[in-house]
Amino acid sequence: MSDHKPLGALEATVVPRFAGPGTFARLPLIDAVPDYDIAVLGVPFDGGTSYRPGARFGPMGIRQASRHLRPRFHVELDTAPLETVQVVDAGDVPCTPYSIDEAVGQIERFAREVVGQGDRRLVTLGGDHTVALPMLRAARDKYGPIALIHFDAHLDTWDTYFKAPTTHGTVFRRAFEEGLLAEEKSIHIGIRGPIYDRLDLIDDASFGFRIIRAGDLDVLGIGGAVDIVRQRVGDAPVYLSIDIDVLDPAFAPGTGTPEMGGFTGRELLHLLRRLDGLNIIGGDVVETAPAYDNAEITCLAAATVAFDLITLMSKTNMRTPDRSAAATA
Repeated sequence: MSDHKPLGALEATVVPRFAGPGTFARLPLIDAVPDYDIAVLGVPFDGGTSYRPGARFGPMGIRQASRHLRPRFHVELDTAPLETVQVVDAGDVPCTPYSIDEAVGQIERFAREVVGQGDRRLVTLGGDHTVALPMLRAARDKYGPIALIHFDAHLDTWDTYFKAPTTHGTVFRRAFEEGLLAEEKSIHIGIRGPIYDRLDLIDDASFGFRIIRAGDLDVLGIGGAVDIVRQRVGDAPVYLSIDIDVLDPAFAPGTGTPEMGGFTGRELLHLLRRLDGLNIIGGDVVETAPAYDNAEITCLAAATVAFDLITLMSKTNMRTPDRSAAATA
């Protein structure tokens, strides 16, 4: 953790929220502070999208909607995150829109540069779900195999799309194959989208995932679902990957592959906030496509979720990872 007193967001009672810098929640830019603990990083890439494009504009839309936040104090999590850790906006990754492989390499290198040494952590604003793969690669090298908590309408463990191995629907199969995930520690939450074949479910289970389907929440309740997640991940380093389409289209219309029957905004926030205390070392909010949004509904949802990720991380023991253990795991 930084030794300097954190520089917080611009005070809304001094400069109205509709004015001032266009950073996430009007946080300081990365070069405005001597050190930082958590960086918000935009990744405006949607070259891995299989249906509606437009998530490349997600970081821009989320930052705009984040002006509405009051980040000084989080009531439900009972903490003032910006007084606990230094949070900055690291801008956007400059990546090509024409080559998936090249863009993934650029994103990974940029992420590694931002996290650097020590225990700096990232909250990533996508972009399509392809961007989770380079983030997991960077996290694996620092923390060892990761427990993935994946909120989504879709599994994202398919093999290829039109012979492309790295897309927004294949990232977690690639993550499993590359040894990025801790064995039998990962879980999907909110799944409800169609699949191509029963084999998709068999393959997913063979990769070590457990599934809580969206409809399961009606039976398990919030508490039951959270208990399963906590037992699943234990004390492993956790990466939270949140596809905004885990929300029902009524709550998040601005996304590339909407599916009926999703979570309400309140359900998603309850689930996230009940994960307080886990060792969350990184996370992303992806698949926000402002062109299909109405009145910033989806962008505001994504901004709120991103702020919750920041807050959860601020309550985590920001300890320096044992990189020697990570390297040999």
